[in-house]
Amino acid sequence: MRETTLWRALLGVNNIVIESVEFNEDTTAVVAHIRPRRPTKGRCGVCAHRAPWYDRGQGRRRWRALDLGTTQVFLEADAPRVACPTHGPTVRQVPWARHSAGHTHAFDQQVAWLATQCSKSAITQLMRIAWRTVGGIITRVCADIDARVDRLAQLTRIGIDEVSYRKGHKYLTVVVDHDTGRLVWARPGRDRATLSAFFDELGAERSAQLTHVSADTASWISKTVAVRAPQAVVCADPFHIVAWATQCLDEVRRQVWNQARRKPGGMKAAGSHVGLRYNLSQGEARKIQRSRYALWKNPEDLTENQRTKLAWIEASSPHLYRAYLLKEGLRFVFRVKGEEGKRALDRWLAWASRSRLDVFVALGRKIRRHLGAIHASLEEGLSNGLVESVNTKIRLLTRVAFGFHGPEPLIALAMLNLGGYRPDLPGRS
Repeated sequence: MRETTLWRALLGVNNIVIESVEFNEDTTAVVAHIRPRRPTKGRCGVCAHRAPWYDRGQGRRRWRALDLGTTQVFLEADAPRVACPTHGPTVRQVPWARHSAGHTHAFDQQVAWLATQCSKSAITQLMRIAWRTVGGIITRVCADIDARVDRLAQLTRIGIDEVSYRKGHKYLTVVVDHDTGRLVWARPGRDRATLSAFFDELGAERSAQLTHVSADTASWISKTVAVRAPQAVVCADPFHIVAWATQCLDEVRRQVWNQARRKPGGMKAAGSHVGLRYNLSQGEARKIQRSRYALWKNPEDLTENQRTKLAWIEASSPHLYRAYLLKEGLRFVFRVKGEEGKRALDRWLAWASRSRLDVFVALGRKIRRHLGAIHASLEEGLSNGLVESVNTKIRLLTRVAFGFHGPEPLIALAMLNLGGYRPDLPGRS
């Protein structure tokens, strides 16, 4: 085997000429002096189109390659500029690295793979780079995948939702394909303009192929879908509808708790070592205060102690127990689904309107406003459960992405993990 062939294999690069290899004792690094083969000369680094020579640029530059054992490796070559008709004077394209990158393709690929598998500290220590550099690398790798893969192809049933990625009301709008379970699109923002950007990328022809869209009842989603994909059936997410009832139940519980606290013996004053005064519930008020999880949980998941609390509420607080039954009645609607679910929903709406519980009367009116989307959900059996699962994983990724200065690296990390096209390790297929 020729020495140059061995070095090309060790460096993980092709289509190059190795001029020399030296070991720098001061930095304990291997530096390979290389140049591209003649057929790859004279192409714009941005668009890869042929372009005439412009000047020598900033002279020679280095690219970080994968380590050889514990020794760092750098590739050094000239970086002349070409006169691209589209992009003007631009650094010439090289076969071993992306434009404006300081690392080789193999180095970027390994960092992107590690970002989907490892913790932040493991990547920075193993690859000897800063965490901000990792953000730039995964953004480049994700952009390369997007350039060769059409993530929005053959979409028919999608789910749309938002997820918070940073405090201060910072949200991402995410779109998930129900048929494949893949995250297909994500952008910062939570409004009609953000969702319109998705339909702009999808195009009018592919928007017309959408048959179902699952989402919560946010107006910025339903109104945008009605304009951009009017043929799609919008299905309201059952989880959000039942969550409304749970919030109403909690409001009733707080009202009953406050009434119990105002009764004689319902609370007592207490203090702390810093002299602050506050009131503690006792008696019936304390029992109601501690019944939250018994009221929230599904009946089949209740413990024996929680069943006892629920029985006590049934005997002592008819208003609170009626609110609990209303919440469970709405859960039953989405459990049976179909025509039976529609009939159960009609009975539930009549019950809520005469329940004499203001919050549930208001909830009944709110559900009537979204009755079409709720009926579609009962007919199609489509929910946002898959989208909520993706959102949960994105929330976990936000902890890994802590330290990135902007949402783009987080979106790239989410697309690499959840988009169905994970990068491979260099040298593996």
